[in-house]
Amino acid sequence: MTPTVRSGDRLLVRRVGAGAAVAAGDVVLARFPARPELLVVKRVRRAVPGGHWVEGDNPFVTDDSRAFGPAVVVGRVVGRLWPRPGRLAPRRQRPARSSA
Repeated sequence: MTPTVRSGDRLLVRRVGAGAAVAAGDVVLARFPARPELLVVKRVRRAVPGGHWVEGDNPFVTDDSRAFGPAVVVGRVVGRLWPRPGRLAPRRQRPARSSA
């Protein structure tokens, strides 16, 4: 989830129940049925049958739904406690680079 969440960050997570409203763009704590021992922090892309499609912000270095399929959301990340307190902002699109 770098750069949004870095290794060592302490996050505040609000538990969500089955069928809870989780929106695309939310940063969540989730488990994959194929790897129940793996607890991950990822961004929701969309709701799908069997859970949610979640992906990391860095597509080149991540274990997410592209590898393990739909995830079951356990909680929604509502803030960062350490080292930079605050809310997690939505991922911004990078401006297109000109070829000139």
